[in-house]
Amino acid sequence: MGLLEGKRLLVTGVLVDTSIAFHVARLAQQEGARVVLTAPGRQTRLTSAVSRRLPQEAPVVPLDVTSDEDLAALAERTREHVDGLDGVVHSIGFAPQSVMGGHFLDAAWDDVATAVHVSAYSLKALAVAAQPLLATPASVVGLTFDARYAWPVYDWMGVAKAAFESTARYLARDLGPEGVRVNLVSAGPIRTTAATHIPGFDQMEGGWSARAPLGWDSSDPEPTARAVCALLSDWFPATTGEVVHVDGGVHAMGQ
Repeated sequence: MGLLEGKRLLVTGVLVDTSIAFHVARLAQQEGARVVLTAPGRQTRLTSAVSRRLPQEAPVVPLDVTSDEDLAALAERTREHVDGLDGVVHSIGFAPQSVMGGHFLDAAWDDVATAVHVSAYSLKALAVAAQPLLATPASVVGLTFDARYAWPVYDWMGVAKAAFESTARYLARDLGPEGVRVNLVSAGPIRTTAATHIPGFDQMEGGWSARAPLGWDSSDPEPTARAVCALLSDWFPATTGEVVHVDGGVHAMGQ
């Protein structure tokens, strides 16, 4: 019997088969879950194509997390494929390049607001949109990059991640009475398509493996995906508001 046998999961952020979200969906299916994917409207076709590379092709529902219309329709659209949800995976992030890569001091508010809206507020928006479908118990899991530090070139995306982590704690507080756990996985740098669009990503990635007691392979998203699947399972029934680090141990080492 698989770790996620019978679970019904909504997974966001599957755009390419090298993404963490793709590997979460793949592992979840292998562990017995039924998976529904989401994608912004114009990328639905791309996600549908990538879905065919999963062990079982997963349905895709349109979702732009900045669209009130899409958020309002999410539960109904998802209900066409599953009768409820035991878990939701938030793997969504975006910031204009104008707010990263050394542009912290001259970034314009409109661009910063976009980063915070898509990368932080969307966690609350997604959880509330999925709330009518959430079982008791249920698990919401998001992906972050340790927001305790000012990383090279990350700039306002780092601020957005700090807001994201705080949002998760408040969601854990407010959804806990309904039996919903909210946790995050803080991954080390993974060479995903999104990461390589961060100006100066090599500065963040460089030397990580040397600092990690367990070493680190930035081309391998599976350890992170496994942590997400574990948090979606019933093996963490009393854990919420937590950030689980999957970074080879760098978070615990002095710089």
